[in-house]
Amino acid sequence: MAKESIYLDHNATAPLRPEARAALLAALDLTGNPSSVHAHGRKQRDLIETGRAQVARLAGAETRQVVFTGSATEALTQAIVGGARAFSAGAVAISAGEHAAVAKAAEATGLPVHTIGLLPDGSIDLDQLRAVLTRADEDGTTLLVAVHWVNNETGVVQPIGAISVLVGPTRHTLVVDAVQALGKLDLDFAASAADMVAISGHKIGAPAGIGALLVKGHADTVRLIPGGGQEQGRRGGTESAALISAFGAAAAAERMDMSALEVLTKRVEDGLKAMAPDTVIFGEATSRVGNVVNFAVPGIRSSTAMMALDLAGLSVSSGSACSSGKVGASHVLLAMGVSRDLAECALRVSFGWNSTLADADAFLAGFETILVRQRRAGKAA
Repeated sequence: MAKESIYLDHNATAPLRPEARAALLAALDLTGNPSSVHAHGRKQRDLIETGRAQVARLAGAETRQVVFTGSATEALTQAIVGGARAFSAGAVAISAGEHAAVAKAAEATGLPVHTIGLLPDGSIDLDQLRAVLTRADEDGTTLLVAVHWVNNETGVVQPIGAISVLVGPTRHTLVVDAVQALGKLDLDFAASAADMVAISGHKIGAPAGIGALLVKGHADTVRLIPGGGQEQGRRGGTESAALISAFGAAAAAERMDMSALEVLTKRVEDGLKAMAPDTVIFGEATSRVGNVVNFAVPGIRSSTAMMALDLAGLSVSSGSACSSGKVGASHVLLAMGVSRDLAECALRVSFGWNSTLADADAFLAGFETILVRQRRAGKAA
């Protein structure tokens, strides 16, 4: 019997939580349109509103502030494209480390896009952001600023507090991609300076195909998909009660034990440095969430390592999962000033709600095999 693969790519998508699976299957047994007023429709509506309350609780939002979407990419597009239109933005500012969902949405506005650099530790350059805001004020331009809270590749936690201080009290709009922050950090959206925040279901153990945009009251005019008035007129299209119910169940499940996950990442980092002292841990010098290790061992290309690890039953990645399976130098690492040669050696190991110490040890054993082969090949040459 084939050995079961070990999943070490939670930042790409989390395994389905049992609570979410149960909620999904129970909802699929029901029939009805949630906009209908009869009993069947009301049952569907109850599922949606229960899910909305559960997601709002995890995100620190008011229930009414949760707008369900088909994905975080859709939520970000609504916030950026719709927000630029609703607030008459003259330009968009994003960081060089943004997910493609943010970068492509910024491009889709048709407005000038200002790209804020990353510092070598992976954090957003606040001086550059301050300069862009100052120039906008001098020019009388209204900006839409869209930044991520936690980098999906490195796990670096961005200085959202400082960014909020710079953007929040101004006429400019702040959109935050909190996809990798949900369930790991306290979002407290209702009390935050952000105008809109995007989150995703499948990153916390719900199925793919469901996300949400958190919106403050003054952003209720932000629209992208017109329709029949669903989501209080903020996103057209019949809601999927089953997916929303599963999203809510995942949000209501026991929070990930970040301290336990930090034990796993430390085990991996210490083990890597012991077997390969020249290992580089990206973002090591700054604040990171405790579930991800993005590293490189010079000379061991990620394309080769990923194939070898996959054959050994270990599923890892080299960066964002939204690159259609392509392996190459990460734009995030290049923005941090990492050389292309080293960036092409980067691997990402990410843990989640069902990860164990055995998973970390299995990865170390598998990677050590690659190192041994590499050293033997070097000696033979």
